[in-house]
Amino acid sequence: MKKVYATLAVLFIAVLALFYTQYPKLEMISGYYAKYTATSVFYAGQTLNYLVENDHQAPLIEWADAEVDEPRKLVHAQVYGLQKRTAVFLDGIGSILVENPDELPDLTAAMRDKKPIPLPYPHGHLAPKDTVIPEVDYTAVSLAIKGAFAQNDRQKTRSVLVIYKGQLIGEQYADPIGPDTPILGWSMTKSILATWYGILSHQGKLSVFDTLAIEQWQSDERASIKIDDLLRMSSGLAWEEDYGKLSDVTRMLFQSDDMGQAALDKKPVAKPGTLWNYSSGTTNALAKYMKRYFDDVHQYTQFGYRELIDALGMYTMLIEPDVSGTFVASSYGWASTRDWGRFGQLYLQKGYWNGRQIFAPEWVDYVTTPTLGSEGAYGAHFWLNSSGTLPDVPRDMYSANGHDGQYVYIIPSRDLVVVRTGLAEAPVYDANGFLKSLLSAIGPTPTP
Repeated sequence: MKKVYATLAVLFIAVLALFYTQYPKLEMISGYYAKYTATSVFYAGQTLNYLVENDHQAPLIEWADAEVDEPRKLVHAQVYGLQKRTAVFLDGIGSILVENPDELPDLTAAMRDKKPIPLPYPHGHLAPKDTVIPEVDYTAVSLAIKGAFAQNDRQKTRSVLVIYKGQLIGEQYADPIGPDTPILGWSMTKSILATWYGILSHQGKLSVFDTLAIEQWQSDERASIKIDDLLRMSSGLAWEEDYGKLSDVTRMLFQSDDMGQAALDKKPVAKPGTLWNYSSGTTNALAKYMKRYFDDVHQYTQFGYRELIDALGMYTMLIEPDVSGTFVASSYGWASTRDWGRFGQLYLQKGYWNGRQIFAPEWVDYVTTPTLGSEGAYGAHFWLNSSGTLPDVPRDMYSANGHDGQYVYIIPSRDLVVVRTGLAEAPVYDANGFLKSLLSAIGPTPTP
C-alpha cells in the first residue's frame, strides 16, 4: 500500500509540475487559436472543421478548441476549458483579440480602390496570357509543381505559382485553396513593411540611415539606432524570438495591445549594427514608427494600401492591426497566392509597375545586401541565398519567408518568381530540390 501511495504522490507532483510549467502558455495558445480562426473563417472563407483537421494540427495548438459566433463574427477559444480568449473580426480591418466584444476599439479601415486592372495577370486582373515561351518545358514545369505536392500528408503544400518572364506558366492548389483564397503569409509580411519604407524613401520622406527620434532612447546608446539597423535586425536591442514558450514574441503577439512598443522598451545588449538577431518586435517597432510620417492614423492606414497593395491590384491582401491601430507587420498579412506573386514580380521589375516607379530600383540592391552577422542569409527584411543555403539555386535568389513554409522566391538571373504556401517547411518541404527542378524546366542558365 505504501508503494501505491508513493506512486500516487509522484503522479500528483508530476501533474502539478506540468500544470505549473504549461499553464502560462494556455493564454498564448487560446489567443492564437481564436485570432487565426476568426480571420480564416470570416475572411479566407474556411470552416472551423477544416481548420481543426489541418491548420490546428500542431503541437500545443491542438490542445485548444473554439466556438464560432457567425452573426457577431466572434471566435471564443479555450484550452480544456481554461484561459478563454475572444477574437472579433472587423470588416476591412481584420481580427483582434478583445477582453469585451461589446467594447471595441475605434479602428480605421482603409478606403480601398479595387477597380479591376484591364491587363493579363500578374499586371492586371484579366486571365493570364496563354502564349507559349519557347524555352520552357511545360511538362517538366508541371512535374516539378506536382513534386511539391507529393506525399502531401507530410509536405502539406497548399499552393504553388510560377511566373517566368512576367507570365504565369504554372500553378496548383490543394482543395479547398484556390487562386483567390487569402493565405496568412506570417513573416512574409515583414517584406511588405520593408517595401513601405522603400516607398517613403523614394518619395523623399526619409533615409534609411536616419536615426530614430524616439524620446525614451535619447539618454542612452539607443539614440544612435538607425532605421537601417532595424530593417537589418541588427538594432542591438534585447529580444527573444521563441514560439514554444512565453517569450518576447509570444507576449507581444497574444498579450499586447500596442505591439510596436514591445521592442522600443527593450534595453540594448550590443552596439547597433554589430549583432544580428531576428526579431518580430523590430518589425512592429518600425510599423509604429512609420506613423510619424503622417498627420493621423487614417493617412497612415491609407498609405499602406494606396501606395503599394492596391497600386499592384493585390485586392485580397489584408494587413491586420493591433488594438492601437498599428499594422502587425511582423506577422499578420493575408493575401492570395496570385497576389503574393504580384508582390514578387514587383521586386523582379525593381519597383516598376504599369508605368509607375513605386520604389527606386536601388531599393532592391539595398534589401539584398547581406547584413553583417547573418552569414549572408539576411538582407533588409528579406532572406538571401548569397551564401548558397540552397546550393542548386542561383546565389542572387532572395525571398520573403513566413512561418510554416510560406515563400515568395525572386530569382533575377532567371527572370523567375515562385510562390509556395503550406503548413510544413524544411526538411519536410525540400525547397532546394523543388526550385532546382523548376529551374531545369525553364531552360539552361543564361550565359553572362
